[in-house]
Amino acid sequence: MNEVDGSEHYERHSDEPPPSLLTIVLDTNPHAWSLLSPTLPLSKAIATILVFINAHLAFNYANKVAVVASHCQRAQWLYPSPAKPFISSSNNNVAANGTGDVQMENGIPEPSSIKKRIKGRAVGLGNTPAGSPAGQHPHSTITADDANKYRPFRLIEDEVMANLRTLIDSTTESDLRGTSTTMMAGALTLALAYINREIQAYEEIGGGVSGGDGSSVAGGADATEGKPGIQSRILVLSVSGDLAFQYIPIMNCIFAAQRKKIPIDICKIAGDTVFLQQASDATRGVYMHLQDPRGLLQYLMLAFLPDQTSRRHLIMPSQVNVDFRAACFCHKLVVDIGFVCSICLSIFCSPPEGAICLTCGTHLQLGNYGAKPAVVPRTKKKKRRAPAGGLGLDSVGGTPTSVGTPAPE
Repeated sequence: MNEVDGSEHYERHSDEPPPSLLTIVLDTNPHAWSLLSPTLPLSKAIATILVFINAHLAFNYANKVAVVASHCQRAQWLYPSPAKPFISSSNNNVAANGTGDVQMENGIPEPSSIKKRIKGRAVGLGNTPAGSPAGQHPHSTITADDANKYRPFRLIEDEVMANLRTLIDSTTESDLRGTSTTMMAGALTLALAYINREIQAYEEIGGGVSGGDGSSVAGGADATEGKPGIQSRILVLSVSGDLAFQYIPIMNCIFAAQRKKIPIDICKIAGDTVFLQQASDATRGVYMHLQDPRGLLQYLMLAFLPDQTSRRHLIMPSQVNVDFRAACFCHKLVVDIGFVCSICLSIFCSPPEGAICLTCGTHLQLGNYGAKPAVVPRTKKKKRRAPAGGLGLDSVGGTPTSVGTPAPE
């Protein structure tokens, strides 16, 4: 029937590159940034990241970006912002029925969110001087009707800065005293969940069935056409050190990203972590430990801006030595040699009490571990004596001579 009515004439095949989804996990650990502030303050780092985001969006009009903050006590979205319930204009309370659905009748958005977007960009993360509006820099001259900036750039910048300001203001002293590390596992989980949702949404609108690298997945609706799908990747900007207590959830995130073919790029600004190296190596991402954090923009543009398609034609930086050590399940310590349960593969730095696995309860067969080895005395070898009537040595030249053999006459 298609040959009769000529429906193929209306089918369009686009040769444009597939869209790219970049999910940035920003480590906002206050302890780490306070140590790094003489070299790279957080405000300059945020400004550099926003320039990098604009460069990513400028490559393709269909490119997308998401930003997740890995804070000391929680992981929070910076962009896009979580959907907020509408407020009823009658009683200023959230109108919801018994099922938890938000009432949409005569609803208006929250006024505070509108003011943040209209007033201007919130630059600067320090204390604002007296007399300036909250969340607005005193020297900011950008207005809402500024036509000199690309609108998607402006919306992302305003939303990221407003949410970051809210996150920093909501951090209490008790949160800082409670821990000195960051919730990297929670941020990676949010990033993977968002990427999975975007991939499914792209497939539903006919954008192709794909994995994280944009390759077609066998068995999909458009897999026979070979139509590329959305390319997804995660970029982690880390400034914290040890993450041993998050070993299990981080490894689960690594396996999930490896299964979905989502590369995890690591930009290590400060500190050193074992598991982020393993994440980059397992997912075929890029790992770079910055020698000079002041050149952050140059590192981001040259090493982390190309997507999966561009990396096939480039020589990307790679790791020479990868630390494959693991963390024990009992004390959360990174160990070189440990004891592994044969049932659940739990790792212990020392044999658990009673030889019982702390995870699955299996009795571990340790054999003769810990027993003193049996010492066998070494037998002394007897020295062999030379025979009395054998060959001897000449006293002068030291050459062997025949002894006891009669000379012929």
